[in-house]
Amino acid sequence: MGRVTVETVSKRYRYRTHGRVNSRMIDLRLSPRGDDFWALRDITFQVGPGQMLGIVGPNGAGKSTLLRLVGGVGRPNSGSIRVSGKIGSLLELGSDFHPELTGRENVILSGVIAGLTRREVVARMEEIVDFAELRDFIDSPVRVYSSGMLLRLGFSVAVHTDPEILLIDEVLAVGDQSFRAKCLSRVEALRRRGCAILLVTHDTSLAVRMCDQAIWLHKGRIIEIGPADEVVSAYITSMDWETRRRTPVDWQTGLMDDGTQLRMMENRFGSMELQVTDVRLLDGMGHRCRRLQRGEQLRVEIDYVADEAVPAPNFGVVIRQENNTVLFDETMPAAQLGLVTVQGPGGIALNFDRLDLNAGEYHIDVGVYRHDWSYAYDYHWRVYPLTILATTEVKGAVNPPHAWERALPRIVGGS
Repeated sequence: MGRVTVETVSKRYRYRTHGRVNSRMIDLRLSPRGDDFWALRDITFQVGPGQMLGIVGPNGAGKSTLLRLVGGVGRPNSGSIRVSGKIGSLLELGSDFHPELTGRENVILSGVIAGLTRREVVARMEEIVDFAELRDFIDSPVRVYSSGMLLRLGFSVAVHTDPEILLIDEVLAVGDQSFRAKCLSRVEALRRRGCAILLVTHDTSLAVRMCDQAIWLHKGRIIEIGPADEVVSAYITSMDWETRRRTPVDWQTGLMDDGTQLRMMENRFGSMELQVTDVRLLDGMGHRCRRLQRGEQLRVEIDYVADEAVPAPNFGVVIRQENNTVLFDETMPAAQLGLVTVQGPGGIALNFDRLDLNAGEYHIDVGVYRHDWSYAYDYHWRVYPLTILATTEVKGAVNPPHAWERALPRIVGGS
């Protein structure tokens, strides 16, 4: 069973202010020309078997540094880290793959490095390949793999090496939604078997859903530690206060421009580095609407604001039924619209020429995600209702234009 104990750990990096820049990341020598940067200060926590600890905080808080120290990459300047159990690392998936070796050969190499024998890796090869969904490419050199394929293969190897401690750094968004769900299910299965798990994530909803405890880091120090929902709530509240003066959203009431009520961790999730400031459902005449006749046009307009430059985010729109069944899920990388980066206010729209849904109640979800899908900047869930009206109905959710007619039978085998 895995266990991690971290006691009063501090980590210092040294950088030079004069002369030649020191290319080494770690320099423990005292130098009058060097300045200290403390990435971590007095960090203490413990993760036992079957427990999952979330680590949240803004960029530069020290989250990845902490995970690397636990994984044995570098040593703290003070304090101690005690690790009991075999470590599985999901830090830089695929980075150790040799580009000229095939996927199969890299699986064997990575598995042996992780502590398995060659025979054990070969025995698990089919399961690893099937999990990664790369059977058609496993005997090709990995230099022809896409970044997503490398991530999937690296993840599959890591979770099939029987880790007793799992270190995860923003990699649970690999692949599409179905593959992401499979990854989360696998992580949960390892946890049930007694694996101790540390998760660094910007996806606060994921931290609440999966973690028992959480740590909020800021500038290398622990601001709060405790139950995941309480820590994440405090962290989000802190982010909200810092952004109140810079966004059209009325943070005092949580209202959007049209009066829609937003509540963090209930119908709104994300890191808020880029924020959705207004969502408009428009009919064919360009008027805001909450009701449409079946087959009418719909335009979904999304306003956003980013205080600092954000590299080409991904925008998404989902249509779901009252029972949460997803009927439509479309995403658009901003780069395909010529938006290499976004900064300041902006807008994007999705047009439906006709919406052939059956009569009923629906919701429109909107989301903006990091360019590599690792987490959401701002996601609004079940916030924007839409009623579809129709004079006739059929079973099911969709009712596209259709007509029955008589048809002549085809004669099989005729001349």
